[in-house]
Amino acid sequence: MENTPIARNAPCPCGSGRRFKHCHGAQAERADSDIATVDFVVAGAQRSGTTSLDLALRRHPRIAMPATRKELHFFDDDARFGGANVDYAPYHANFAPRRAGELRGEATPSYMYWTPAAERLARYNPALKVVVVLRNPITRAFSHWNKERQNARESLAFLDALKAEPDRAAASRTGQDRRTSYVDRGRYVAQLRRLARHFPPAQTLVLRSEALTGDSARALERIAQFLELPAFPSHEPIRANVRRYERPMRRDEWEWLAERFVPEIRELESLLGWDCSAWLRPPASGDTDTSRSV
Repeated sequence: MENTPIARNAPCPCGSGRRFKHCHGAQAERADSDIATVDFVVAGAQRSGTTSLDLALRRHPRIAMPATRKELHFFDDDARFGGANVDYAPYHANFAPRRAGELRGEATPSYMYWTPAAERLARYNPALKVVVVLRNPITRAFSHWNKERQNARESLAFLDALKAEPDRAAASRTGQDRRTSYVDRGRYVAQLRRLARHFPPAQTLVLRSEALTGDSARALERIAQFLELPAFPSHEPIRANVRRYERPMRRDEWEWLAERFVPEIRELESLLGWDCSAWLRPPASGDTDTSRSV
């Protein structure tokens, strides 16, 4: 005999006297949601090693990353949040069925940068854990510009693009231009404080990109502890999305950025208890690295 579905407005069969949708039906819906819900995100910053981290996370037997692609761009998609009810089914469809004891995660670096995303993430899952990787904002900006140049989306020279950034942002609908936010994405303090308004410290882990490249085993150990998972299997360090720069950063370009980022970096040191003096040390020859893993 087939089971007949219980109508949502029917009395609950448990005898509570409540409607099914307000009793055991609601419990079933919450259980289904818990099974689907994503447990953590890598929220930023762009060009800081998040692609390499995504690949490393996929090696952990208890972590499930999207089966479709790295960056899902769900919570920075304003069109999805225009109404009162948000349909998370398309988001969850990117993941294979959850196995017992498994955590779901995804890496979309613009979640930290996009202003409404933090609140949307917290509303979606108040228990969500957030991993952030920060890179020297000076070299991050140059890496970002090089990516746009190589993808034929930036015609301006680096310093011209930096100077044009405020006008480009002002011309956008939201006041944020994803593609040309070379300096703005490096203003980490405001972004971290925005995250802190929605997530307690115990749910946020902030790492330096140098930790991933210099001692990836220790960085992954910290991530495993943060996610309350067993240690990652031993592996060779991963460097992904390495791009060859068309030229080194010029000294005048470095100085232009350093002048603007000194207050930001000092405030970041105070906020996180970091020593970021190396970020403000000019390259001896005036050159910068010619490639970078992201």
